[in-house]
Amino acid sequence: MSRRAVVVGAGLAGMLAAAVLADAGVEEVVVLDRDELPDGPRQRRGLPQGRHAHLLMPGGLTAMEELVPGVSLRKRLLAAGAHEISLSSGMLAHTSEGWLRRWRREGPVMLTCTRALVDWTVRAAVLEHTGVEVRRAAAVGLTGSAGRVRGVRVSGPDGETDLAADLVVDASGRGTRIVSWLEGLGLSGVRTRTVDSGLVNASRVYRVPAGAERFPLTIVQADPYVSRPGRSAMVMPVEGDRWLVSCGGTRGGEPPADPEGFLRYTLDLPDPIVGRLISGAEPLTDVHLSRSTSNVRHYLDKAPHWPEGLVVLGDALGTFNPAYGQGMSVAAFGARVLGRELDRATGLDAPGLARRVLRGAARTVDAAWAMAVGQDVLYPGTRGGGRPGIADRAVTAYTRRMTRAATSSYAAASAIWDVTSMRTPPTRMFHPAAVLAALTGPPLPLLTGPPLTPGEREVLAGLDRTGV
Repeated sequence: MSRRAVVVGAGLAGMLAAAVLADAGVEEVVVLDRDELPDGPRQRRGLPQGRHAHLLMPGGLTAMEELVPGVSLRKRLLAAGAHEISLSSGMLAHTSEGWLRRWRREGPVMLTCTRALVDWTVRAAVLEHTGVEVRRAAAVGLTGSAGRVRGVRVSGPDGETDLAADLVVDASGRGTRIVSWLEGLGLSGVRTRTVDSGLVNASRVYRVPAGAERFPLTIVQADPYVSRPGRSAMVMPVEGDRWLVSCGGTRGGEPPADPEGFLRYTLDLPDPIVGRLISGAEPLTDVHLSRSTSNVRHYLDKAPHWPEGLVVLGDALGTFNPAYGQGMSVAAFGARVLGRELDRATGLDAPGLARRVLRGAARTVDAAWAMAVGQDVLYPGTRGGGRPGIADRAVTAYTRRMTRAATSSYAAASAIWDVTSMRTPPTRMFHPAAVLAALTGPPLPLLTGPPLTPGEREVLAGLDRTGV
């Protein structure tokens, strides 16, 4: 197709974009990253949320499989120890409206593993099946003009050099400097919005106790409707016979970093099940904290002028509170937009290509943004959210009613699963069957405790050292 494309960032968004470019016939695809990338599934400095729970939703996994043809990422991840979790039957979920029931009917299936395993599996697959080259280098700016980007300025031990490119993809993540880079080309006035609930994540890894290998993924969700800080916790199975336990608290309800406080935090949630589980499990790590959790949207797609030859994808376009499990899927959706536009284009220098990709990727970002910000603004102390309008309050009321119905209505629960699994857009919540379920309400009384099987109750009782 064309000569050279440069991708800034070797994270998930960057490697998926590189795979798309290579598949489109670009002669040379170079990925730049300032980190020394590990040769296995290990944490790296450039991924601040890497130690915390990540859910690979079905919609995102499907997109990734399309973007890296000839490789079954799902099979690779499962072979490396990832777990398949059915949202309908393989999960214990305490919502703001109570416990969800579990259903024997088949529902969406997500994968759980460490973020490091996802990134490494994708990167290894791309490098094995394409001619993509990864270079350790720091991109410090763009070259070219306000009308066309011509490459990337790279900082190295011998100073700065220019790397020419027909297309530059900024996939540098939450720490992107795209706004200042554009200003260096004479393009200013990009609007950025930040909505920060003050969420702090705290995570610790445990060895799965003997007999608890098949215990369901367990989550106690935050409640945004009680005018108190949001507080949540999750026990998630990951590779290596381990549990990744993540707590999250918004401003005023942050989890602590000390082990005793971490356990106490889980026990003080609306249901103490997470604390009861981990009280009898062996910890394998210390508690790790992270505060890089705000929602940030760079409205690059609204800029009146956009240079040819520059695309922005993934977290560099919009980041979300990681509590909602959207980031990896949105990165894949953006790379899929890039692939579709490349299929229609005559080359990397096709007029309007960059703008079309940007606008298409922005639509996937906006859907996730609305879901994340719509809940975060309800927590006390959230900064940048503003006051919810009449329409926002109506959506909130409907969502809450749908969640309450989902405690015992399969129609309501399946609508929520389809949206949260990112298989369908949020409009799925307004399908006639879903609306009827929301209006009718839960057909059964609320559960007074988690829907455990007799075997699971025995496991929980055997682990519980709390006396709760």
